[in-house]
Amino acid sequence: MQQYFVKGNAENPVTITDKETAKHMFSVMRLAAGDEVVLVFDDGVKRLARVLSSQDQQFELVENLAENVEMPVEVTIASGFPKGDKLELISQKATELGASAIWAYPADWSVVKWDGKKLAKKEDKLAKIVLGAAEQSKRNRVPEVKLFDTKKDLLARLADFDKIFIAYEETAKAGERSALAQELAQITPGQKLLFVFGPEGGISPQEIESFEAAGGIKVGLGPRIMRTETAPLYALSAVSYALELADHD
Repeated sequence: MQQYFVKGNAENPVTITDKETAKHMFSVMRLAAGDEVVLVFDDGVKRLARVLSSQDQQFELVENLAENVEMPVEVTIASGFPKGDKLELISQKATELGASAIWAYPADWSVVKWDGKKLAKKEDKLAKIVLGAAEQSKRNRVPEVKLFDTKKDLLARLADFDKIFIAYEETAKAGERSALAQELAQITPGQKLLFVFGPEGGISPQEIESFEAAGGIKVGLGPRIMRTETAPLYALSAVSYALELADHD
């Protein structure tokens, strides 16, 4: 069944005012009176809804659905600005894997340089990708997308997290393979986790110092060295396995 995110509170009847959403519903998918879809409002609750009028773009809410596919913890991915369209890939796949937020920052070793205007345009594009991925993967929430103008702005947000993991290539090269597993074993539902990743060139020593000063923990992501667009997906998969699939009895 199709799922759509609707901004605002759940009130009967529901009128779809977002032009792109309405176009997809009634022009692309050709929804007609009586057709049913799932609508998700700002509260993150999925609701079965039935089309009242395609002309007026109105639905009636039928019932609340108990399904909640969100992770038991909030996981934010923070990537140093990568080259090309890698951030688009990270955003889409991280959404499918359960991230609560996708952030990016101008790392010391980032090759690309984006000014404010370009950042805003990029952020808008990523937000649309994330929305589509959240609908496709039947999420209850749409992840936040945030591109920081400066690394200082990112560092100012680190106090918001219960755990900060620094995916550090040199740690993996040194053979460290247990820190992440040990830390995830101690995580409790409701905590906020941040994973920091460097761009193609990695995380600089100065950045490591800054992240560690904020309580960050250097972790290896297995024995193999991953590309900047692969590492966040590995981390999210590891969190999902540890907290959603592993036997906790």
